[in-house]
Amino acid sequence: VQLQASGGGSVQAGGSLRLSCAASGRTLSGYRIGWFRQAPGKERVFIANINWSVGDGSSNYADFVKGRFTISRDNAKNTMYLQMNSLKPEDTAVYYCAAKTLSSASYTYWGQGTQVTVSS
Repeated sequence: VQLQASGGGSVQAGGSLRLSCAASGRTLSGYRIGWFRQAPGKERVFIANINWSVGDGSSNYADFVKGRFTISRDNAKNTMYLQMNSLKPEDTAVYYCAAKTLSSASYTYWGQGTQVTVSS
């Protein structure tokens, strides 16, 4: 599985961005896909994830993004999205998409990351 993240950029606080993660190499059926971020000098942290299967779109969010970020996927386009609203300067980070099988404890496949910068 190859993952390609895009959509990062620079916005002012309160603004919005939508990140995309295009998957290739195989179908993601049976996978769970997610977004992580890493701020300068900090560890990479979980943001949100969602099941790829059409019949189960269950998702999870980190508390610090609940109500502001929304994860979704377009199975036909083999693409995952992260809609980010009400952005804050502390959201500044490199954002990564990742995928793992439902039985895996950790994420196996990672995208290259896309930079998001939020200015006050």
